[in-house]
Amino acid sequence: MAEVTVGVDLGGTKIQAVVVSDRIVVGQSRCATPKTDAGDVMAGIVASIRAALDTAGKGPSDLRAIGIGTPGSVDAATGHVSKASNVPGFMDDVPLGPTVSEAFEGTCVTVDNDVRAAVMGEYRNGAGRPYRNLLGVFVGTGVGGGLILEGELRHGLGNAGEIGHMTVRPGGRRCSCHRLGCLEAYAGRMSIEQAARHHVDTGHKTKLFEIMERKGRDRLTSSVIAEALDQGDRLAIDLIDAAIEALGLALANANNLLDLEAIIVGGGLGDRLGEPFVRRVEQEMAKNLRIPERPPAVLQTELGDLSGAVGATVLAGG
Repeated sequence: MAEVTVGVDLGGTKIQAVVVSDRIVVGQSRCATPKTDAGDVMAGIVASIRAALDTAGKGPSDLRAIGIGTPGSVDAATGHVSKASNVPGFMDDVPLGPTVSEAFEGTCVTVDNDVRAAVMGEYRNGAGRPYRNLLGVFVGTGVGGGLILEGELRHGLGNAGEIGHMTVRPGGRRCSCHRLGCLEAYAGRMSIEQAARHHVDTGHKTKLFEIMERKGRDRLTSSVIAEALDQGDRLAIDLIDAAIEALGLALANANNLLDLEAIIVGGGLGDRLGEPFVRRVEQEMAKNLRIPERPPAVLQTELGDLSGAVGATVLAGG
């Protein structure tokens, strides 16, 4: 009898898979997201699922269901994904659910937005458990959000919670979605790297890329940014200050509209920079709240980088 559920968190830099049995993680795997095309990314997801099952001492015949959280716009009915600018080949329509299902002999595959999955993980098993109305904002390669309203995950027409594309500075930096001034253009790690490279090209000094090379990274990862901040790098400080200002404005606007009980801040950058980063975002948000004496609780994740994968198992019924 099928007994385990697998959850996959697809990101711009990594694929994380977990195996869950009775709401306990019993196996996991992690690998880099291929940089080539959609076919290779989907093959990487399949390989990650198999590797996670191996670590749990399970095989495909033990699978009850698979959940996948992915960036982009998701058609939950078909399992197709599009407009995921941070994943190679995923701007066009990609049959993610059907492809992974076929690789596992027709196992049921549920696909949803990666941050909505992460929010479900935190709502059911993490920091969001005491609340019925909350927003999760995950700051990583890009910036995504997910909404729980009256205890239910909000989908809207498929893009509910996409706070990363809220305009925080009209006419500002160009975002990966090609619009100007989005939150993601200031707080997303990919946009922070692009801004840093532009500043270096125009004569600014920074240790960011020296640290990146020493760590053997080909991108400005969260750990690279954190080390530069620890060393007092002026450009890194300025870029993170801009990210915090943009996040504070976006979260205040969201709360002024929805009157939330809690906001959870996570993702690669949010988790790595930790409590000091979250508290600064909270302070910046307070400046723009309509009712500052009644703010939402602003929380870190409890599940950390497993939020998305664990949440994907929740969406799949695990």
